[in-house]
Amino acid sequence: MTENAERLPRLNVPALDEILGKPFKVLDDGFVRVIDYMGTDESVVQAARVSYGRGTKKTSEDRGLIRYLLRHRHTTPFEMCEIKLHIRVPMDCWRQWIRHRTANVNEYSTRYSIAVDATQRTPAGAWRKQAPGNKQGSEGYVDETVGRGLSLKEEELQNTSRAVYHERLDAGVSREQARKDLPLSTFTEAYWKIDLHNLLRFLSLRMDERAQQEIRDYAGTIGREIVSRWCPIVWEAFLDYQLETLTLSRLEIEIVGALGRGDSEKARSLVEEFGWLRSDDKGLKANRERAELEEKLERLDLPIPWRK
Repeated sequence: MTENAERLPRLNVPALDEILGKPFKVLDDGFVRVIDYMGTDESVVQAARVSYGRGTKKTSEDRGLIRYLLRHRHTTPFEMCEIKLHIRVPMDCWRQWIRHRTANVNEYSTRYSIAVDATQRTPAGAWRKQAPGNKQGSEGYVDETVGRGLSLKEEELQNTSRAVYHERLDAGVSREQARKDLPLSTFTEAYWKIDLHNLLRFLSLRMDERAQQEIRDYAGTIGREIVSRWCPIVWEAFLDYQLETLTLSRLEIEIVGALGRGDSEKARSLVEEFGWLRSDDKGLKANRERAELEEKLERLDLPIPWRK
């Protein structure tokens, strides 16, 4: 029986093979590069069709099947593909990255080695303001004149902390203790291995416009430069059904339905009924659900009747 089994070749992607080991620059001194991978678009199709049993005929094109799987959240076939990346990333950005616990990670250790001699620096025009309606986000930029002073102090702080770090090492202080005052802007490096399903989940969160800009830069590079070459059909479906899609809650569907029927007054009354139009003596209170709905209505080119 074993002797008659078909010998299957390793699936490979020439477009991805061409960039194996090539670093894609991110931020001022960071990068992402592919170390190894397993699987292709075809692997997703193979995994999906094996459940039909031997002899089952193909009933659709590979593209159609992949799009169906992603559209209907059949995730297991996408777990058959894996990729290993080598990344260099600032530690503050890495703290967000490592929250995605569905990967295998091996990070550069400053207990054993000297810390990477590089820090992320912020140009004068890139200091972002705190968003007034989002405690964890930013909106707009600090005046560049102010930014120049901030960037100068940043450089002084980083240079001082690095000098103190090396002074401790030269004095014989252990590496594990000497590192404790290095800033979070210090770059670290890691190997990061993840399956395609969980990678798409990472990208859907970190390429989102509400994600921090620095990790968006990394996620965008991984998606556009790597995944698009690795599994182009999956990448296309991901853009169409996840990253660039629009989801509506049950409440939002009611409101959009009223607007679609031309009943702006009904739409406004629903928003008020849902408690999204509360106000005080200063005017309309901020409401996260209402703000998110308004973004969707703008994207759909629908009116927002409760706005003056």
